[in-house]
Amino acid sequence: MRLTSIAQLRLPFGRLYGYDVAVSPPAGALPLSFDQRRHVGVGERPGSWMGVSFRLAETLSKDHLAAAWLAVIARHGTLRSVVDPGDGDGPRLHQVHVGAGRWVEHPIGAGQAVEAAVRDVFDRRCTPFSTPSHRICVLKTAAGPTVIVAADHTHVDMWSMLVIVRDLVAALRGTHDGAGPALPPAPDFADHTRALADRPAAPVDVRRRWAEIMHVGAGGMPVFPLPLGPSAPHPERVEVRDVLGTAACAALAESARSAGVSTLTSAVSAMTAVTAELAGSALRAVFPVHSRHDDAWHDSVGWFITNSVLESGDPEPGACARAVKAAVRLGSYPLEELLRPWGGMPATPGMFAISWLDLRRLPVRVPPECLDMHYVGASIATDGVMLWFILDESGLHLRCRYPDTYEARANVGAWLDAVVLRLQAAARAPQPQS
Repeated sequence: MRLTSIAQLRLPFGRLYGYDVAVSPPAGALPLSFDQRRHVGVGERPGSWMGVSFRLAETLSKDHLAAAWLAVIARHGTLRSVVDPGDGDGPRLHQVHVGAGRWVEHPIGAGQAVEAAVRDVFDRRCTPFSTPSHRICVLKTAAGPTVIVAADHTHVDMWSMLVIVRDLVAALRGTHDGAGPALPPAPDFADHTRALADRPAAPVDVRRRWAEIMHVGAGGMPVFPLPLGPSAPHPERVEVRDVLGTAACAALAESARSAGVSTLTSAVSAMTAVTAELAGSALRAVFPVHSRHDDAWHDSVGWFITNSVLESGDPEPGACARAVKAAVRLGSYPLEELLRPWGGMPATPGMFAISWLDLRRLPVRVPPECLDMHYVGASIATDGVMLWFILDESGLHLRCRYPDTYEARANVGAWLDAVVLRLQAAARAPQPQS
């Protein structure tokens, strides 16, 4: 499974259809999580969605796909909720009823790339205040159907996209078997938001550590350690790299195990060393961590990601392991109260974030029916650097988004080159003899 952007997704040419569901007027109020509120607080805009695409080998009835999609929506409460901007007291989240609708064709213009047409659909339909802010599309081609699903980030994270695909395929199997596409209900993300609010307050040492982090950043979040050019949003540049194949990835994992650490720690060690060499500073980055603390949430859809900060100044594996452990602990407490002295999580120009996702360790698997599956990111203007590492059965991959300036091309590119080379060298290093 690859991680790419809509601009780099290579979709086959065909007829593009989207499913218009019927949505009732807003009803009961639901709680907005800290991260949801921060996201929708930026306002209505394109490019705030995340998606997934995959091919199916067999022909697909649009009626069956619609029925399966409605079953997925019925299973997950966040897909039956909408946000309105409010009238002075801030954004509000409401329940809605989602029912059967109709398929509409989205024309692909003369000379228009298919992925550009898909981007236009999602940029219009998957925004913070859309009703609903998710969309399923299908490309009908002679070689078979390609399904593309997207939702505003308010309602999903990357783990959730896997759950959506798994549940969609399970519902499709039901339609093929004649049993119907019904799926059992899953715990609602709104209940997770309530549960987080009821968690004990963060201990004193965690509060103190957050205060130190914010002090070092002059009240802002960590920024990329090398110049990125003029401090303003620029069109994004997205790089997707295959870092290690299956055998090399296994060798890196074995090397990490022999040092008593994880593969993630080895990556942090490489990034720490490169940052010291090129920037003369410690590695400091926003570090997303998941909040699915209990197994009950593993099959739910929602934004189960919160943020921490990773600080690593010593590339020695043990020191990096401690840095990762400290970052995970910092992200284990609700941020709303912790960051209140700074007005919430600041939108810091040049912000640097590093995400790590090992798909092999998730309790959700890509169904075998899904071919050529991709995580798909929206195209945006940005002033910061976001780095995703993805580990799957084919190896280690990365995707990096940064502002497309001369300085960022040179500096982020050189940093990525050095990190990739260091990881590849670590994978080739001789293993100690037992």
